[in-house]
Amino acid sequence: MHDHAVMKGMQRAELARQTGCNLETVRYYEKVGLLPEPPRTTAGYRSYDTTHERRLRFVLRARELGFSLDEIRELLRLVDERDRPCADASAIAAAHLDDVRAKIADLKRMERVLKDVVGQCAGSTRPECPLIEALFQNRPMAAR
Repeated sequence: MHDHAVMKGMQRAELARQTGCNLETVRYYEKVGLLPEPPRTTAGYRSYDTTHERRLRFVLRARELGFSLDEIRELLRLVDERDRPCADASAIAAAHLDDVRAKIADLKRMERVLKDVVGQCAGSTRPECPLIEALFQNRPMAAR
């Protein structure tokens, strides 16, 4: 009877379909330890259940928000241990938010520099291109 219940689980391809990711993604998250190894049927097939699906959805959503694999691993540890998860999870998210804000500042700086260089290049027929010349310079373009 126990075997019959296991047979009703999902195979890897079905888990991937249910969560909207591809098969290689499921394999990868298993390999790096974010998804636990599922039990196998007597025929040797992996049998994923709703716990695996829920955990995979958690990982996929966290990746959409830009969390690193190490940050996700730490969040999942909090889920698994259930010891003061909110305070610790909030600290992880706050550090991640700082990183996101730093990236946004970097992107805005890159946008300004590229906008300036593209503006210098627009409609120009001169032989030397400001963008190409700027890329050859030793100093960072953002400092210009």
